[in-house]
Amino acid sequence: QVQLVETGGGLVQPGGSLRLSCVPSGSIFNIFDMGWYRQAPGKQREFVAMITLDGTTNYTDSVKGRATISRDNAKNTVYLQMNNLKPEDTAAYYCNVELEDTVVWGQGTQIIVSS
Repeated sequence: QVQLVETGGGLVQPGGSLRLSCVPSGSIFNIFDMGWYRQAPGKQREFVAMITLDGTTNYTDSVKGRATISRDNAKNTVYLQMNNLKPEDTAAYYCNVELEDTVVWGQGTQIIVSS
């Protein structure tokens, strides 16, 4: 069973930047949309950004202008560059990929924004 592994999270000061990566642990084929979600403590998981197979992107309003999602189709990898991080960005960040007949989720990577 394919798993997704997120890396790049950590502790950062407000205004800082982080780049998240999401890589499959095994062979994976026919990926369509790829995306990032986040879940803050005590809150529901929420959409952050997504990118389609042809590179069309969509962002939640709270990260527009601060986040950039990108993908490397040759590596089946999706990235999330987060700039000007704010304390309210603190959350566990999860990637997901849409396959032909299912959606696969990663285990999450934590971003903590604090001074």
